[in-house]
Amino acid sequence: MSFLSAYIPIGVPTFHLESAQKEFESSAALLRALDENVAVPQEMLLSLDKLRAFLAGIKPDLAIVQNITFANAAYMSEVLHSFDCPVLLWTLREPVIDGGRLRLNSLTGAYSAANILRACGRRFAYVFGAPQEEATRAQLAAVIAAAKVKKDISALRLLQIGHTPEGFGFGRALDSEMLSAFGVRLTSIEARELIDRAKGYGDSEIAEYLAKAGQSIRGLDATPEKNRLDFARLFKAYDTYVKENGIGAVSSRCWPDFFTSFGTPVCAVLAMLGDSGVPAACEADSYGALSMFIGQTLTGKPTFFGDPVSLDEGENTVTLWHCGTAACSLARADTGAACGVHCNRKIGPTLDFGCKAEPKVTIFRIGREPDGSFRFFICSGEALDKPKQFTGTSIVIQTKAPAREVVEASVKNGWEPHFVVAMDDIAPALKALAEMYGIPVEEY
Repeated sequence: MSFLSAYIPIGVPTFHLESAQKEFESSAALLRALDENVAVPQEMLLSLDKLRAFLAGIKPDLAIVQNITFANAAYMSEVLHSFDCPVLLWTLREPVIDGGRLRLNSLTGAYSAANILRACGRRFAYVFGAPQEEATRAQLAAVIAAAKVKKDISALRLLQIGHTPEGFGFGRALDSEMLSAFGVRLTSIEARELIDRAKGYGDSEIAEYLAKAGQSIRGLDATPEKNRLDFARLFKAYDTYVKENGIGAVSSRCWPDFFTSFGTPVCAVLAMLGDSGVPAACEADSYGALSMFIGQTLTGKPTFFGDPVSLDEGENTVTLWHCGTAACSLARADTGAACGVHCNRKIGPTLDFGCKAEPKVTIFRIGREPDGSFRFFICSGEALDKPKQFTGTSIVIQTKAPAREVVEASVKNGWEPHFVVAMDDIAPALKALAEMYGIPVEEY
């Protein structure tokens, strides 16, 4: 779906219009640089009639309301009456303080706008600063990115394959809960449906899937033939279902079914889906899958999904690991996406590598509280250049905060044991997204 933001510069003509015009032109140029799909009026909206005329011609996904000068609450009231989308309120810095005329009085206008927003029960993002300031640019970029991903989430169809294993209920989601909280449509099927599909494919039908996987997974040809062919059958079953049903993210049951009922793990299938742009979480963790989707949408890169398993105070690092699934593109160049066997079941193919270094990463998780409400876990850091730490896939994160404090606090605060690592610093956008949903943030 196309995304549209709208720049809405409100004010009155009784202030210093030469100063206001300069801010209008600079602000419009900044917003066009941040988002090519931004609706910009031809002139400042210095009357309610001009505001109404501009609003009537657009249907934005984000309303960026800027007090180009002071404007009373009637202006924001018109915006709220016209749109039910996220709002960003932008206050300009007073351009000159010389003992003379007040040029813009943008800040007083912001108080009027914020007061009516609160009175109407509307959450909003807030930015204070001139368009020339880097901090202003960064804040605007974060809010625009958050609004874009919020729209993508509202169009998401998430596939939940099978049930969470015993003791892993933290990842289980209800369709009504996903829809009401995030606008996500949750589709649920049993694992046996895809297993049965996979069993029905002949060798010729899976040749392209086997070839595709062979280009990404190093050493796949060393896997016993039956397991290699059954993996390709399962890959085709998952990929076909995803494409036929418009699925944007997957949470899949893995153990014990795919070992006991099929004889081949699903780990590598989920990895291949991740590289194809469909984030896929194992152990049927649907909120993990949604977290992966958000991370991948904000960065344009696959995310890592795993458990915190090791703490090193000397290096100030936390290692996240999983038993055999991670997008192949995350692998270190020296090993590539090496093929292996499951650490417990000794059956392959699974993935077996350490992730490559990334200068900026964000550990993220949508957490579900016992009362059904949600919270965001956010922790910034750097992925170090480390080989695999254990059999399976791993990533070593040097956290900005003291790693021991991150671990101790997050355990005490009862966080789920699955986390996502997004390959960039997306903390500002995540905090803006949380604000749009009214979800509290726990930043570590």
